[in-house]
Amino acid sequence: MPKNSTKYYWWCQIGGWSSIALIMIFVASISDQKVTTATLAQQLGIIVFSGILITHLFRLVIQKLNWLLLPIEKALPKLVIGVLVVCIVNSLIRIGIVQFFNLPSSKQKLDFAKRLLGNTLETGFFIIPWTLIYYFYHYIEKSRKQQFDTLKLEALVKELELKTIKSHINPHFIFNALNSIRALIDENPNRARNAITELSNILRSSMQAEKLETVTFEKELNIVKDYLALEHIRFEDRLQIEYDIDEETLSQPIPPMMLQTLVENAIKHGISKQVKGGHVKIISDFRNQFHELVIQNTGRLNGVMNGDGFGLTSTRNRLQLVFGPKANFDIKEVNGEMVEAVVKIPIEGAK
Repeated sequence: MPKNSTKYYWWCQIGGWSSIALIMIFVASISDQKVTTATLAQQLGIIVFSGILITHLFRLVIQKLNWLLLPIEKALPKLVIGVLVVCIVNSLIRIGIVQFFNLPSSKQKLDFAKRLLGNTLETGFFIIPWTLIYYFYHYIEKSRKQQFDTLKLEALVKELELKTIKSHINPHFIFNALNSIRALIDENPNRARNAITELSNILRSSMQAEKLETVTFEKELNIVKDYLALEHIRFEDRLQIEYDIDEETLSQPIPPMMLQTLVENAIKHGISKQVKGGHVKIISDFRNQFHELVIQNTGRLNGVMNGDGFGLTSTRNRLQLVFGPKANFDIKEVNGEMVEAVVKIPIEGAK
């Protein structure tokens, strides 16, 4: 047990039993009991001493037998028996002290059995509340600790899942970008050099993003613009790019590399499969308390809806992990010639 907890325990023990003594003095004074001050002090001293002694021993038994780790339905019967034993033992201690030191007592004229019964019942009024307070204090503390440990475990699992997802995203992106550059090397070395410059900008940004759970939409959009500039070198007039961005959305948080992954899929599964190329449009706006991102591209789903490629699956997972159940991701065909991916992120931010 930590030192602070031990200190507080003893302060509570001394304070609690001293309070009982003061209450008994008050009761004795208002009831006009004919008891001398010395006798009353002796009786209260015995009650406080025996109370602290027996409850401390009871505490050691509870800890030794691990009753605090038991559920309530299993712990309560054991505590009831324990309280009964403690009350009897405490009564024997009080009677023994009185007889050993030959101290005056209001119960001297009673036989041993009646004195034992009276002291046991009297002790029960103090031991039962002490036991309930002690047990339920630790029960509540245990529940709070379990909740805290559960939250820590969930946070750890969330962090590991995010790292796993990122480790899949970045190689996927790099390999596709390198393939684009490889296609330009023999055809046009000058354009290939420009493509390498664009790629270095993207890699620099993605390496910084690795350390973050979210980035601003503006930063992510800049990465996407570099990526599309690289792809435009490859596709030339076959790739038409359009942006419809509400500037107020630029400061909104989104998962790093998420938008880039969706745009990459739009190029890979849409534009690259069209003989005449196609059109990519990125829309960012606020709608119904959500930051809505829309990526439209010419083409058809052709199995992408079923999770073709890790990028689409990872987008769903990351949104749930970072922004909670209100976040949503959907992808669908529009008019049979356009694919539309829609990301909805709650404006109130990450959970």
